[in-house]
Amino acid sequence: MRIDKFLWHTRYFKTRNIATNACKKGHVRINECVVKPSREVFPMDAVVVRKNQINFQFTVLDIPNNRIGAKLVDIYRKDTTPKEAFENEEMVKYAKKYYRQKGMGRPTKKDRREIDDYLDDESE
Repeated sequence: MRIDKFLWHTRYFKTRNIATNACKKGHVRINECVVKPSREVFPMDAVVVRKNQINFQFTVLDIPNNRIGAKLVDIYRKDTTPKEAFENEEMVKYAKKYYRQKGMGRPTKKDRREIDDYLDDESE
């Protein structure tokens, strides 16, 4: 079975087109090699998928005949993703939080004064 089809069948991607684009961009590796979407996947292959800044790692156990339910995914793959990968996701969430949310408009007079005070403290 093709790797893009396998990733869609096992619900790593919502559509097959998204899975194909991920392969073309180099976000999918089989046995440490970047692969094309048409690459065949076999049982006992080690696959790494980069999605949302996390490297999901799994071993293929079996090939499904068609798209399967989310509860049955573990029959066809063994998840080997390290816990550290998910800890990095938490750090990325905190890094994305800004003082001002998008769409809040221009800084107020108070905000400008706080920014000026912060920049003055840094220069001294």
